[in-house]
Amino acid sequence: MTDKHPDNETIKMRQRSDWNAVSRGWERWWSTLEAGARQVSERMMDMAQLQENHRVLDIATGIGEPALSAAQRVGPGGHVLATDQASDMLAIAEKRARAAGLRNLAFQEMDGESLQGVNGQFDAVLCRWGLMFFPALDIALKNINHRLIRGGRFAAAVWSTPDKVPSISLSMKVVREKLRIPPPPPGTPNPFILSDTDSLIQAFQVAGFQSVRCESIEVVFSVPGAEAYTEFTRDISAPVIALMSGHDEDTREAVWSAMTEAARAYEAEDGTIRMVNEAFVISGARD
Repeated sequence: MTDKHPDNETIKMRQRSDWNAVSRGWERWWSTLEAGARQVSERMMDMAQLQENHRVLDIATGIGEPALSAAQRVGPGGHVLATDQASDMLAIAEKRARAAGLRNLAFQEMDGESLQGVNGQFDAVLCRWGLMFFPALDIALKNINHRLIRGGRFAAAVWSTPDKVPSISLSMKVVREKLRIPPPPPGTPNPFILSDTDSLIQAFQVAGFQSVRCESIEVVFSVPGAEAYTEFTRDISAPVIALMSGHDEDTREAVWSAMTEAARAYEAEDGTIRMVNEAFVISGARD
């Protein structure tokens, strides 16, 4: 497997387009997303042992997390480089950093697998919910390891199995059932591909990471109602939007309606949709 495998490059090109297309949706729903995800960023930074004055690399930052949180933790004497392959996502992240008055933060568009164009080494590397979308995980992990100083730590968050991540799996299940789309071929990047933690730990170790740790963390997402869940999904879910592409408007609307009805299974007495999900935070150190 190489960095320039043609199938992998096609996957990355499609991903870049898909994530750029939902960038405004991520900006719109940011407070909802971070209400559930903030503790994941905090745990990642703890496991990466971030300290003041550290140099940090955040891969697949999207519209800015955990990069902005890391910039606050390392302080004015530290520095964070936030990267993503989706330029529209990065533009929003940069706007958020300016609004927060953060001056120790830079942004760079790049492929998170190869990390070509990254200069120097880092005390810590972070990647929140990005590893699952890398076509060549082995290459990505080795390149990340090489970007760390001796003793530097990498911390990442990935999702558990579909049955334990309803906020994502419900929408994808509805789309696949209604449109009769078969499951992706084994090995295809998707939100749940790294849910086997034993295999993930082994992949870290093969890439050269030492003292690898993996732990479960609860992630709760809440939206005002079932209709809001569907709106939320329409706005932010690049994988779902990709599955829906090529279908006519009536077909898509029928799927969205089915999704709203399916979401009612998570409805509380006040009408709020509350979905409890499981994620894993994994870390390892360069020897």
